[in-house]
Amino acid sequence: MNSFALISNTLPDVTQEKNTSLSTTLDWVGMKGINAPITLMDKSGHTFHDNASIQVYVNIKDPQAKGIHMSRLYLLVDEFTHNHRVTIQGLDDLLVKILHTHVGISDSAQIIINCNVLLQRAALKSDNTGWKSYPLKVKAVYHDNIFSVELGIQVPYSSSCPCSAALSRQLLQQAFEQDFLGANAIDKSTVSEWLLKNGSLAIPHSQRSYADLWVKLNEHVNALPIIELINACESALKTPVQTAVKREDEQEFARLNGQHQQFCEDAARQLKIMLDAQPNIQDYWLQVDHQESLHAHDAVAITTKGLKNGYHAQMLFHCANDFIAHKL
Repeated sequence: MNSFALISNTLPDVTQEKNTSLSTTLDWVGMKGINAPITLMDKSGHTFHDNASIQVYVNIKDPQAKGIHMSRLYLLVDEFTHNHRVTIQGLDDLLVKILHTHVGISDSAQIIINCNVLLQRAALKSDNTGWKSYPLKVKAVYHDNIFSVELGIQVPYSSSCPCSAALSRQLLQQAFEQDFLGANAIDKSTVSEWLLKNGSLAIPHSQRSYADLWVKLNEHVNALPIIELINACESALKTPVQTAVKREDEQEFARLNGQHQQFCEDAARQLKIMLDAQPNIQDYWLQVDHQESLHAHDAVAITTKGLKNGYHAQMLFHCANDFIAHKL
């Protein structure tokens, strides 16, 4: 008899073996960096298409289980991204399917989708429009028989320093008093001409800034409020960065920055007040980062909703760095 005929045609699967030497549970095991095209559906009905980087995990609840079925996770994610739009219901269904493939091994699952949302934005004054990209993370978790969805969004904006503006105004005032020293009366046209010539004697510093948010949606929310959240952030901050810009748009942008000067503390408080008023948000974490033009360092403020068992600043301190490093 040919000795090779005794060899089984069944491929070995060591994951089915019991782990007798190292018996312990694990919080999360899975994959990250899965590249796939996605179609994302917003609460408003808008759909977005992007190339996403995906993470998917399950826990190991059985201390004797050697490992998980990586290929099953990958194939389910691949099928989902090919045939389904990313919605809250779709994410729920996907995690349930994942757990069905890991009966006896896992009872928790999560998926994190990293992508960009591309929105067309109108200019401030002119009739022009342009595209602006917002880094986005969608995280869905099934844990302790509870399904939850979180959104991570980065929103760029401009911040003008109130202190720098006050110091600049003082220099302008001093120059005015020096040039008109001893004058008892000054006509309007003279003052107007002087301001046009000297109004930029000192320029307050401003910088491109970023608001990084993590929000946990309430259980009753059945659609992703992506555009709604981005618009709410830009409305609260008042100084969104622009796309297409003509002179009238740039002048309006300068006016908005002048009327809405803000330290990082001001920006964080404005966002906090806005988020506290959102009925669809159960919890939030936010960080504002003013990338200083005066200093070689940045000015940062971090806050949370403050729930007893909710987000904590220390727990999610890395979230903003994820946005910056990934560039999504």
